[in-house]
Amino acid sequence: MKKLFILIFALAFSSASYAQTTAYFGKEINDKKAIDAKVLPEKMAGKEEYATKVTGTVESVCQVKGCWMKVKMDNGETMRVMFRDYAFFVPKDIAGKTVVFEGDAQFKTVPVEHLQHYAKDAGKSDEEIAKITEPKKEMTFIADGVLVK
Repeated sequence: MKKLFILIFALAFSSASYAQTTAYFGKEINDKKAIDAKVLPEKMAGKEEYATKVTGTVESVCQVKGCWMKVKMDNGETMRVMFRDYAFFVPKDIAGKTVVFEGDAQFKTVPVEHLQHYAKDAGKSDEEIAKITEPKKEMTFIADGVLVK
């Protein structure tokens, strides 16, 4: 009986630790057919919007709420990933983790006010925020779901 109890406890513990290796936010998705974030600019060539599933490494996360994350792309650039209709957030401590996200990539011009807001959310100093004086055209992503590995 004691051995059976130990076996059940060990199985339950290993299942619980396995369940914590991945987490879903928003729509539950998988990693099948996800393209690497580094090739997304190539796929976007000539398009303003592109529906897809992407995988990449998180560079940083909004430290106020987890309401956006930046994912590494090619040449040291990053892409801001936001969440459709502000419907969900991601943990603030996932920098360095691999994520998969599904939704719409798009090129858009981000106004100065938004860039300053993002800088504040990222914990930048007032001096750094004050240096943001021009809008910026950048690739962004509106995600319906995120899988953190």
